[in-house]
Amino acid sequence: MPLPRLIPCLDVAGGRVVKGVRFEGLRDVGDPVELGAAYSDAGADELVYLDVKATLEGRSALLALVERIADQLAIPFTVGGGVRSVADAEALLEAGADKVSVNSAALERPELVSELAARIGSQAVVVAVDAKDGFVRARAGSSATGRLAVDWARQAEERGAGEILLTSIEADGTRDGYDLQLTGAVSDAVSVPVIASGGAGSADHVAAALEVAQAALLASILHENPARLETLRGELRSLGVPLRDVA
Repeated sequence: MPLPRLIPCLDVAGGRVVKGVRFEGLRDVGDPVELGAAYSDAGADELVYLDVKATLEGRSALLALVERIADQLAIPFTVGGGVRSVADAEALLEAGADKVSVNSAALERPELVSELAARIGSQAVVVAVDAKDGFVRARAGSSATGRLAVDWARQAEERGAGEILLTSIEADGTRDGYDLQLTGAVSDAVSVPVIASGGAGSADHVAAALEVAQAALLASILHENPARLETLRGELRSLGVPLRDVA
């Protein structure tokens, strides 16, 4: 069985890493290339970069930034935001990304997930699910869809998604712990890996998430002190969480 993964998440707006609470009140927390390199050095298994303004602004993700990131990182990274077509995804992979994340465009046209899986392989397709009260929301959490997160995750897998990135909007940025009930329900509904996102504030929170998901996304808990990732790994090991050895 694959070891659990720790995945720092870097939300990007205007070329800078930002973080808010429940998708609101975004504040600047650093340079995406520098932070990514720091997390890589501190033992991150992967990284996720999400261009949180791309869909709202009707544009593609920032390819020049992806190229800069790829030049500095030795670990896999996923890029999302503004991916509306196979061409958008292929451009990100050509720029150096290892996986692409789709969200609003897939909700509008679920066939996109199937097209991506057929063209670039399921292993490179991550479907991001932003949920509130158990229902999926689109466009950076601003639009209701009426779809249950569990149902949409199941359909995404059927269409070829290789991973589900599940974010609880209520828990996002609060550091009060992951939504374990939602995460467990989605994990039980699919056979592909689920990445738990939203609410990490302590090693206990991360350990609990990794009991029901295959990976934990980390943001607020790290951004003000990237070196926290090293100590977090040690705390998780002491709690019995098996992690890969870092060279």
